[in-house]
Amino acid sequence: MADARETGDVFELSSFTPYLLNQAAEAQSDIFSKIYRNRFGMLRTEWRVLFHLGRHGDMSAKEISESASIHKTKVSRAVRALEEKRFLSRATSPEDRRSERLSLRPPGEEAFRHLSRAAEDYETALEERLGKHDACKLRELLKRLDGA
Repeated sequence: MADARETGDVFELSSFTPYLLNQAAEAQSDIFSKIYRNRFGMLRTEWRVLFHLGRHGDMSAKEISESASIHKTKVSRAVRALEEKRFLSRATSPEDRRSERLSLRPPGEEAFRHLSRAAEDYETALEERLGKHDACKLRELLKRLDGA
């Protein structure tokens, strides 16, 4: 069957790779978001900030913003929310008094451990759904698209 590029027909958005990637990402993110939202009352950006601190240790908001590709305003809001939940603390950076180092507190460390296990379980379920080979191939292709 010829596609729209070959026939001169109007290009179908539902076949556009960025559209398909976004739809798939949103669907998968919605499934996983129920875990961190229901258990910890977190929003997506809060989960991503918590993940970066749990994975990389103390960081500044600017480092998280750059590493996670999240706008600095969203990181700032997430940091404030995580601080209110007592998941992280702030300390003035000894290298730059204008900057703060963020670190997980014990409740944040526990949330990170719980959500890391949930993420592993999610990946296992995805491999069962797609098959191990296809799930690995999907991750490989996504990394290539991301330039990694």
